Amino acid sequence: MRSLPYVTGSAAIGVAATVVLLAAGPAASDDSGFTIKDPRITESSGLAASRAHPGIYWTHNDQDEPRVFAVDSKTGETVATVTLEGVGKPRDMEAISVGPDGNVYVGDIGDNLNGSWDHVWIYKFPEPKALKDMTVRATQYTVKYADGARNAEALMVHPKTGRVYIASKNDGGGGLYEGPATLTASGTNVFRRIGEVPWVTDGAFSPDGKELVLRSYFSARGYVWKDGKLGADHRVSAPLQGQAESVTYTLDGKALMFGSEGKQSGVERVPTGKDSASDGDSKSPSKGGSSAAGSDGGNKRTFTYGLIVLAGATALVLGVKRLLRRG
Repeated sequence: MRSLPYVTGSAAIGVAATVVLLAAGPAASDDSGFTIKDPRITESSGLAASRAHPGIYWTHNDQDEPRVFAVDSKTGETVATVTLEGVGKPRDMEAISVGPDGNVYVGDIGDNLNGSWDHVWIYKFPEPKALKDMTVRATQYTVKYADGARNAEALMVHPKTGRVYIASKNDGGGGLYEGPATLTASGTNVFRRIGEVPWVTDGAFSPDGKELVLRSYFSARGYVWKDGKLGADHRVSAPLQGQAESVTYTLDGKALMFGSEGKQSGVERVPTGKDSASDGDSKSPSKGGSSAAGSDGGNKRTFTYGLIVLAGATALVLGVKRLLRRG
């Protein structure tokens, strides 16, 4: 169970997101999106396109047993539940990614106490050839950060090199961390900070490995990826969702799929393509940056109004956090 401060803070952020969503108006509909129908999936915290089964997306709850779900994007129905054995009791599973080695990586990397765990875990299991309910033997990796413990919700496996990256999350932004070239199950895997990023709830590499997209509660941003480093960044169109938690590329790289938490939560499809924002609207990767979706006049007006509401909503969230700290 989440601690009271985390529940209240998360709820406040969800309220803030809902306020912005209502102020901005409904997002454009896309028939290629889907609704997760499984009543067991109430906190879909990560999303990853299956490499072995086109049209299937892996997801999971954050506070749950060690299990993941394969959801068919055509129907929204769960077609397989995979239970992991050989790992401990998950604390806060926040992310999932499929690597070029044919394995699924699950990031038990959340920290409800804002960076108090001295280590977190990554679980790895082979993506099954057949989709059915099963129990599989998983590998558990212990992870520490070179600059100390922290909260994180985004784990990305590069589709070419297989290297694992984690993006941390805090009030003032976060850091991008690079794991060892090869993870070891017999010792500790130290992740080292290689860049600065905004507040992040999830991220995904493009299938060709040339771009990294990071999302937050209210926006998304893309970064050129070259030689293991963040390059120029640009605005990425993203839907406004009540509890924006996850993002992944479609298998063909033609669209991004944005997910959210909650019962029967929606996954929205947004075609890829850089926003037409000017260079002056794009912040340098060293400082991060974020911006709401949209490039046409109507979306700009919506974005401006959304920012006004967002400012008030953010003040509400921070106010709640201060009260919780005093309590």
